[in-house]
Amino acid sequence: MTSQTETDSRYAWFRLLVTMGIAVIANAGMWAIVVIMPAVEAEFGTSRAEASLPYTLNMVGFALGNMVLGRALDRFGVTLSLVLAGLGLVAGLFFATLAGSILVLSAAQLVVGFASAVGFGPLIADISHWFVRKRGIAVALVASGNYFSGAIWPMLLAGLLQESGWRAVYGALALVTLLGVIPLAMLLRRSVSEETREAAQEASSLRARTVGLSPRSLSWLLGLAGIGCCVAMSMPQVHIVSYCVELGFGAVAGAEMLSLMLLGGVGSRILSGLLADRLGGVRTLLIGSALQTLALMLYIPAGGLVSLYLVSLVFGLSQGGIVPSYALIVREYMPAREAGARVGFVLMATIMGMALGGWLSGVIFDLTGSYAWAFINGIAWNGLNVAIMLWLLSRSRPRRAPAAQPA
Repeated sequence: MTSQTETDSRYAWFRLLVTMGIAVIANAGMWAIVVIMPAVEAEFGTSRAEASLPYTLNMVGFALGNMVLGRALDRFGVTLSLVLAGLGLVAGLFFATLAGSILVLSAAQLVVGFASAVGFGPLIADISHWFVRKRGIAVALVASGNYFSGAIWPMLLAGLLQESGWRAVYGALALVTLLGVIPLAMLLRRSVSEETREAAQEASSLRARTVGLSPRSLSWLLGLAGIGCCVAMSMPQVHIVSYCVELGFGAVAGAEMLSLMLLGGVGSRILSGLLADRLGGVRTLLIGSALQTLALMLYIPAGGLVSLYLVSLVFGLSQGGIVPSYALIVREYMPAREAGARVGFVLMATIMGMALGGWLSGVIFDLTGSYAWAFINGIAWNGLNVAIMLWLLSRSRPRRAPAAQPA
């Protein structure tokens, strides 16, 4: 098989479907903690900031997992990485059901976050090798598995949460993970050919020379931008359920808004993927970041139930394509052989931004008694991301050749 027939092939699309299925299952644990946060706060008698700690450590683990498991992907392949991480995820979920304090639950969520990361950055890096012409939409669809998971599982588990409590929710997720992730991983044992890797390496090297930055420098720059955008992104995603409880609308309404937000994010990611195939990752990311700022501003005056549903949908439609665009930029400008490690590092930074933002929003609420300043904090951080993308776009433009001197 040549690189032209191997990429964007029928098998590549089949692999994409299997990968999306794994992502939907593997990412369930990171969204379950958002839904059970009010129940955890009530059971352990903690403050809002303390109740946010399991989510924060979950995201710390998720961030580290993207980097570590991304490196494992480059070295050992996707199937072995998925099997080992799947077993770790089951163990973490089971350990959480035994938690007798907020600290023990937080430790369990650290494990859950680390293992579930295999369903995000490593899968994105793996599928990027199998597409060239449609890489943007392929990466966006795999990244959407994370949002599909957030949209589906809170709704499916809401009834179990009310009837049996949050520990039963985690037990059910452990069983689904064991029966889903490992069997599907066996379908991804085929590797991309050396010819395809060499063609991708040559293309990324040509683009990198137009920017004038080393892979290390570009990685750190993208990481800083990712922290800025995701501190902003975390405010509605992490605290929407608690926000609705605070306003008197209840946890069920908050879970519905989270699902609506994430379904909107799926649409946004797919649209952004199509757009990235035409405009490239940098321009697509800049568009998403600007729209996210606008959506965050709309949350501040929204205080009614209907308006919050509408703004949550607008927010989802605005920001969903941001994080996948970072992976596309990495694949466009960095060595193909380092895809797992480079994508993992940049996505780790975005997730650390989510963790930092989730905790900061809880602290700001405890200090002010309101989420308004938390939204303003998110808007300010997002400005950092927009500024970096504008600078990178200016560096990415092809330089004109110097005018010929007259003889």
